[in-house]
Amino acid sequence: MNTGDVTIAGVGNTPFTGGTDSTLVDLAAAAATDALSDADIDGDEVNSLHVGNMLAESTNRRAGLANALASALGLEAIRATRIENTSASGASAVHHGVESISSGRSETALVVGVEQMTSRGVAEVTDAISRLVHEREYEQGLTLPAFAGLAADAYLNRHGADRESLARVAVKNHRNAVENSIAQYRETVAVEDVLDSPLVASPLRLYDCCPMSNGAAALVLDSDCGDVAVTAVASATGTHAVAERRDPLEVESVRVAGKRAFDAAGCRPKSIDVACVHDAFTILEWLELEELGFYDNGTAWRATVDGETAVDGALPVNPGGGLKARGHPLGATGVAQLVELVWQLRGDVSPSRRVDGARRGLAVNVAGFGNNSVCTVLET
Repeated sequence: MNTGDVTIAGVGNTPFTGGTDSTLVDLAAAAATDALSDADIDGDEVNSLHVGNMLAESTNRRAGLANALASALGLEAIRATRIENTSASGASAVHHGVESISSGRSETALVVGVEQMTSRGVAEVTDAISRLVHEREYEQGLTLPAFAGLAADAYLNRHGADRESLARVAVKNHRNAVENSIAQYRETVAVEDVLDSPLVASPLRLYDCCPMSNGAAALVLDSDCGDVAVTAVASATGTHAVAERRDPLEVESVRVAGKRAFDAAGCRPKSIDVACVHDAFTILEWLELEELGFYDNGTAWRATVDGETAVDGALPVNPGGGLKARGHPLGATGVAQLVELVWQLRGDVSPSRRVDGARRGLAVNVAGFGNNSVCTVLET
């Protein structure tokens, strides 16, 4: 959809961590409060609250999250809704907030994405995430890392890329996270570190995979008052059962959502200055860049090797560290991607990871292994 005059007036982001004593509501409230302060508005001006979250019941024993957050923020008589779209819950909440503004139902919308993934045992959380796949695939023990491993193996074999090239995606994104104050992992890794890390799903290793994370991110949306405009947001579903897809390297939902977003924004990939893509696994960065039309099939790996996707490259990708190093609190990720783009477009980042002169940015947030995707275009 073309969003008309919807703008982002303020942003907030808690640190993403591997452990926290804060409750789910406390995390969400902290990010929301920072966003309202950044927008320089009071809660009384908020008409609607849109909360992206996946695991509230399974990891936090929390129901009625949106209502609890509204109460914690002192927001009275507003519309409050929780949006769940697995790992794309954050961007889907943004989509709902944008629609609320563009339709005239809200003048000011507060969007919050939040997840607390380490409050329960690892096995319990892992099982909850495993249920993102088709029920038949879940019954057979297939997981998201398994699908990513199969896709990585097929890509490397089909396109002649070597294993070291894939490791460079993790190296780049860890390097970008070093100066990102909210990132979960703020240390560099070398290609050798990636290749020597524990095997997860061949050929993927631990450093090819995003961590379990806790954190929250928030946006204040309004009509034509912010510095950054939301020029388009679009979503699309893909074939739910990965085994039924025509090609394991195709992520149809990303391609369709991307085309819809580009058409609505009236721009094309070559006009994007900075991109945040859903690198839950390193291979997904390549697949998504190709599905979005930034690179031809089988060529994104060369862009990584040649430095084109570095902060100072032709197309900076994941300058905040991506899911890989910034962290991946499922419901918060899609909002955090847009927070990063706003910081980049406003120039509010350290020089070492700043994309100089950025005017237009794109983010894609993916549910599961492409079961659903949301693509958003921002510009100044």
